[in-house]
Amino acid sequence: MNNKIFSPKITAVIESLRKLPTIGKKTSQRLALHLLSKSPETAIDIAKSLIEATQSITNCKYCQALTENEICEICSDSKRDNSKLCIVENLLDLVAIEDANTFKGKYFILNGRISPLDGIGPKELKLDLLEKIIASRNINEIILAISPTVEGETTAHFISQIIGKNIIISRIGFGVPFGSELEYLDQQTLLHAFNARTNL
Repeated sequence: MNNKIFSPKITAVIESLRKLPTIGKKTSQRLALHLLSKSPETAIDIAKSLIEATQSITNCKYCQALTENEICEICSDSKRDNSKLCIVENLLDLVAIEDANTFKGKYFILNGRISPLDGIGPKELKLDLLEKIIASRNINEIILAISPTVEGETTAHFISQIIGKNIIISRIGFGVPFGSELEYLDQQTLLHAFNARTNL
């Protein structure tokens, strides 16, 4: 970073923006300069929204989705099918599935994948919470909507080993190429993936 051009405070904003996923050096500079020079009101609004959100948002006690309440809207919806549980990697995967309008059950969000190299194991994914949820509900099918990556395959295999034998375990896959992320798939592909899921 050229400190002769940017002041320490501008540099701090740029470096903060670079911490966001997919934001590199040039993009962070562009965003910072736009917010500070052309849209300071927007910068203030964003800052206020983030502060308010971080102070009031927590994880749902059941599915781990971000929510302002103890239990999120999906988990508290009595019209959802409580016998089916879809396990996803992150909240964006859940959003993608909901947008495809193909699943009406409940969810569990892992917030990651098993990756020993990154220090992420079953404990970090709260698989103990998942086991408690499975034990406390009358679940007859668990759908693993996990990206077909090396880490995703490892995660899916581990989860399938801890689930009771009296529960159907299925995995989406049709139209989902190896190495892809679910959140980037179009709705039609996700719809086919769910309809063509296979039992493990």
